[in-house]
Amino acid sequence: MTPGQILCAILLALAIGFGAAWQVQDWRMGEKLAEQGGLFEKQLAAISNKASSQAQAEQDKRLALEQKLAGQDQQHSKELSDAQRNQARLRDRLATADVRLSVLLAEDPASGCNVPTTPGAVGVVHAARRAQLDPAHAQRIIAITDDGDNAIIALRACQAYVRAVAP
Repeated sequence: MTPGQILCAILLALAIGFGAAWQVQDWRMGEKLAEQGGLFEKQLAAISNKASSQAQAEQDKRLALEQKLAGQDQQHSKELSDAQRNQARLRDRLATADVRLSVLLAEDPASGCNVPTTPGAVGVVHAARRAQLDPAHAQRIIAITDDGDNAIIALRACQAYVRAVAP
């Protein structure tokens, strides 16, 4: 064998050795990459499951809050409609003179009228002097109290909403 052939054989042996080493290294790296890929997929699945469960819990909370608010809204709407119905009934009774608004007049000490200090059997002040209000004034008073009742109901609804949303 000539020195050139020996050199070629050595180079060929080295090339085969490097190729084999390269293949072994490639096989090891492929195995490590596959293992890391599996771990990454497991971690990603765990994170995804946790995020999904948290999102579901938040959605359940939101749904419960929406149902609670809807129930409160129905309750306040019923209160408002009942108050408006009662107010309309009172206005109708005032208009037809079924009911008259009156005010209790202060007693004049000089009149000498002896009024008992305790109410009678039915709870009416005995011998109290009263003055009936003009129906137009009574209607205005009822309108003012209607607005006040509506405002109180609306305020209660707002307070309930705030308590429900920001515990």
